[in-house]
Amino acid sequence: MKDLSKDSVTWLEVGEESEGQRLDNFLLRVAKGVPKSHIYRIVRSGEVRVNKGRVPAEYRLQIGDRVRVPPMRTAERPSQAAVPARDFNIAFEDEALIVIDKPAGVAVHGGSGVSFGVIEQLRRARPQAKLLELAHRLDRDTSGLLVVAKKRVALTKLHDMFRDGAIAKRYLALVKGRWRNELQHVRLPLHKYLTAEGERRVSVNPEGKASHSIVRLVARWENFSLVEVELKTGRTHQIRVHLAHLGFPIAGDDKYGDFPLNKTLQKTGLGRMFLHAAKLALPHPLTGAPVALESPLPDELRSFTDKLERNEKRDYGQAF
Repeated sequence: MKDLSKDSVTWLEVGEESEGQRLDNFLLRVAKGVPKSHIYRIVRSGEVRVNKGRVPAEYRLQIGDRVRVPPMRTAERPSQAAVPARDFNIAFEDEALIVIDKPAGVAVHGGSGVSFGVIEQLRRARPQAKLLELAHRLDRDTSGLLVVAKKRVALTKLHDMFRDGAIAKRYLALVKGRWRNELQHVRLPLHKYLTAEGERRVSVNPEGKASHSIVRLVARWENFSLVEVELKTGRTHQIRVHLAHLGFPIAGDDKYGDFPLNKTLQKTGLGRMFLHAAKLALPHPLTGAPVALESPLPDELRSFTDKLERNEKRDYGQAF
């Protein structure tokens, strides 16, 4: 990245990684630390030009466009060495996207007290990559399939598909209690709020956003059930809150779960939340060809369900 804090004007040529990106978002990316208000001011004043002409902030860049950027004082970048490179298990990769099998306990990106996540480690491991951007999110304690775009045009299309429900996402969750219905549609509006401690939480609230989950029963034991949840909307903590509100909290959930049960589960071999992004089906963002992927349950989750199988006739109300 060129130094934008020097006294002279900088000319940047738009490459494939920025094709289709709005001018304001492009400038915010290349000028890390510069306030949005300053970006919009220099665009309105004409200090920023594309191909020597004025354009609005919402202009979509094309390959080969030359962007005139005036001198700006940018924030110092943190040392790249602070982010360790990491190779993740890859479920799918081509020239447009990567689908990673994310382990539990790893955030997808830095922030909120986390210095780095999957995307920063992936960029560190692939310094030659022109673009690596998250197409969606998974909670830190959720494992499974995570989509990363390698081209701007693919990222834009993936965002559209996630928003429009064109991507099928199915998760496996172990819940407390005996789930009865083979298939159940859950339509409960969800509202985000902050706790007194400033932590993000979600609750079922009539004033919240419409949310739709489809729950299918996979297996059932004395006091636990394994369910598959298909997301028709993608609200924050949707699966966790829907299931907890219905009286079936996810085993190991430290935000919406049964906390005494979680402590007991930790002693009996389940040290994480039992939620796994197991299936993903989508049309390829560039070719339209169908892409269907599956991720098996991680060993620590599979071993716990195996334990339930071995002790199926045991009274788990006493054991857990």
